[in-house]
Amino acid sequence: MLQVEVRRPNRGDIVAMEHFFRFVITDTFAKEGLEDLLEDMEQEIDSKNGYLNADLDTNGEQRYFLIGLLDNNIVSCIEFGPSNALIREATDGEWRDVVEIGTVFVHPDYQQQGIGNLMLNVMYLTLHNKGMTEFCLDSGYSHAQKIWKKRLGEPDYVLQNHWGSGADHMIWRRRLADVPVLFRL
Repeated sequence: MLQVEVRRPNRGDIVAMEHFFRFVITDTFAKEGLEDLLEDMEQEIDSKNGYLNADLDTNGEQRYFLIGLLDNNIVSCIEFGPSNALIREATDGEWRDVVEIGTVFVHPDYQQQGIGNLMLNVMYLTLHNKGMTEFCLDSGYSHAQKIWKKRLGEPDYVLQNHWGSGADHMIWRRRLADVPVLFRL
């Protein structure tokens, strides 16, 4: 298995993270057949940069990132923060106080090598250590949805055709004690 260092980001990581977000999001849009949606792609990139800045500006109080490095190069990231507007709207506000795990990215050259599982497990431990017992997660990307369904089971909400005909948006809510992990909390 690859020896990935997992740590909190710092201000010295901002430029590398901005490049990482742009590369991974551009790749994801291309794989999803969405590469023509340049404005949406830029909004997604800006959103992730905003989340990172919120983390760094508040020392992890508003958003909380972890990054994975291999040979000092960022190969993955994950974060948690308040549930997003789409989740709150879809659940009629019921999940407004449930933290959302998001920005789960693995560099395309390192996917399917266990790095995503490592990042998710470290995040589960982080949430547990902060006294949290559950989380929510959402995805509009069909490739990611397959991974999440395999990892978390069927979603709690499916917003059918949310992104266009046949392009659903899925939302999960899970208790930490119920999620499959490589090690038990």
